[in-house]
Amino acid sequence: MHPAIQQILSLTKKRIQLLKAQPEPCSENKSQFCSFQKRDFAASVAAAKTAGKIPLIAEIKPASPEKKFREVPPDKAAEFAKEMEAAGAVALSVLTEPEIFQGTLENLKRVRKAVSLPVLRKDFLIDESQLGEVESDLVLLIAGLLKVKLPAFVELAQSKGFEPLVEVHTLEELEMALSTPAKIIGINNRDFKTMEIRLETTEKLAPLLRKHDQKKKTSHIIVSESGIYGPKEIKRALFAGADVLLVGSSIMESESLFEKTRELVQSLPAWRW
Repeated sequence: MHPAIQQILSLTKKRIQLLKAQPEPCSENKSQFCSFQKRDFAASVAAAKTAGKIPLIAEIKPASPEKKFREVPPDKAAEFAKEMEAAGAVALSVLTEPEIFQGTLENLKRVRKAVSLPVLRKDFLIDESQLGEVESDLVLLIAGLLKVKLPAFVELAQSKGFEPLVEVHTLEELEMALSTPAKIIGINNRDFKTMEIRLETTEKLAPLLRKHDQKKKTSHIIVSESGIYGPKEIKRALFAGADVLLVGSSIMESESLFEKTRELVQSLPAWRW
C-alpha cells in the first residue's frame, strides 16, 4: 500500500477515536437522518442513458494527495453542486476526508440540500461508527481496505438506508464485492500500491463483471473511477462495459466546473447503449 494511503488511514483512525467518544446522531434524534428518503441512483443513470447522455458522477474534490485544486467552503460546495447538476451529472460525489483531501461533512450536508441528485459520500470508511455521521444516498466502501469485513459493512450500510458503492482495484477484490449484495461496483483505475492510473484496470475487470452477471443472471451498475479526462477515456471505459464514470480532478482543475461537466456529459452523443 502506498505511503499516502497509509497516512490517510492513520489520520482516519485518529478521527474515529474522537468520533466514538460522541453519541451517534441516530441514537439521539431519530428524525435527523435515520429515515431519510434515499434518492434513486439507478433511475438517474437510466434516465441519462435514455436521453443519450453520458452517466457522470461529478466530484467535489478540494485536493488530492498530489495537489490542491481550490478552496471549497460549504457555500462554494453548494454552488459547485448546482452547476454540476445543471450541466447534466447523474449524481455528485463529495469528499469528506478532511486532512489530505480537505473535504468536510458540512460540504456534503450543504450539497445534498442544494440539489435533487443522489449524493455519494467519498471517504475512507473503516469503522461502523462512520456510518452514523452524516446523511448521504450512497457511501463508498473500499474492498481492499475492508477485506473480510466488507460483507458486514455492505449489509450495515443498506440497513441504515445507504446504497453502498463497493470499490475494487483487482480481480480478488472484485470477487469479494460479488460475494456481497451490493448492486454498484466501482472500478478504481488508480493503483493503491503505486498511485499510478491505468484505464486498463477497467478494461480488465468490467468485462469479467459483465460475464458474471450474464452467467448468474444478476445485474450490477459498473462505475469507472479515476483517469477520465475526455472523450478518449470515456469511450474506452464504456466500451469495456462501464455504465457510469466518476470524474473529480479534471473537473475541479478546470476554469468552469459547469462547462467541463457538460463537455463530459455530452462528449459522445452518438454512443448507443
